[in-house]
This record gives sequence, structure tokens and C-alpha cells, in this order.
Amino acid sequence: MVKGSTSPVKDKDYDLIHALQMSLQHVWQLETYIADADAQGDTELADWFRAVQNNNRKAGDQGKQMLMARMQR
Repeated sequence: MVKGSTSPVKDKDYDLIHALQMSLQHVWQLETYIADADAQGDTELADWFRAVQNNNRKAGDQGKQMLMARMQR
């Protein structure tokens, strides 16, 4: 664990689930940011948000696979 963490639960499985949840939440939230940038004609920013969203989607997929493997053990 990171020293000074304020997590109420000191558990690696909780940490995995929380990181997974945050990755998936960011995928969803970035839809709003992409739409805002597109609406204002800022394709550079919209494309950057899409790249960030793609990275979060990949992390979410990896986290889901890891969680499923651990649940099957």
C-alpha cells in the first residue's frame, strides 16, 4: 500500500476492484468531455480525450480479466 493512503479498506482485492471501477467510470465520463470538445470544434482536444478513453478502456478490460481470474481461484 502507498504510505499515507486514506483508503478505508487496506486490501489488495478492494484496490483492484476500485481501480477497475475508476477506469470504467473514466471511460463513461470522457464521453462528456469528447462531446464538449467536439461541440466547440476542438478536434485536437477531442482526439486526446479519445486516446485517454481508449487507455482507460484497455485498463478496464485488463482489470476485468484479472478480477475474473482471481474469482475463479
